[in-house]
Amino acid sequence: MAEDRYTTERDGFGRLLADREVWRQAGTIPAAGELTARWLEGRSEYQPGTFAPGFDAETRAIAGRLAELSRSGLFTKESQPGVLAEGHAQRAYVTGFCSAESASALLELSGRTDLVTVAHAPGEASQASIPVTLRDDAVVTVLGSSEVPVSEEQLRDWTEEANETLALLLAESWYVEVFDPVWGREEVLLPAVLNALAAADSGSGG
Repeated sequence: MAEDRYTTERDGFGRLLADREVWRQAGTIPAAGELTARWLEGRSEYQPGTFAPGFDAETRAIAGRLAELSRSGLFTKESQPGVLAEGHAQRAYVTGFCSAESASALLELSGRTDLVTVAHAPGEASQASIPVTLRDDAVVTVLGSSEVPVSEEQLRDWTEEANETLALLLAESWYVEVFDPVWGREEVLLPAVLNALAAADSGSGG
């Protein structure tokens, strides 16, 4: 009975604790990426740092491509589609943790296309403000800050949400932010990022 109750028990955010347990074993970027892909496919109801059992409505249209990215060496953290409507404009972007090789490939993407990659080295506590969402001409979302856990509090948060091994690994990983500078453009960013990651994986012999 207790075991059955555990498989349906949820935390204060509605996330399924049984799905959280799987994250206790995720100690690599590929493992974290695979679990993220399952969440994006609706096969999990727990994602570290996302305080809800599922993703928001605007992610639904790009969830499949984000799952592909997550299985291609980018442990995706945040994203949004391009939107251009009255009083609301968004630049498409995706962020995540990755290896030095993947970060290099995404920087090269920024050099040969009009997409922009901001890469944060391990341990870097950089901070900038690049507007990517406007509502009624007011900036409501910005990129440019590293999300690599560098403080004891950040490491503790990641340890509690996932596990200590992954928290320490992320502290030694690159954090990248890739965005499309064209407001509202939707079909360019994610395919280009996926191709760059695939080329990096092929070049490393993975």
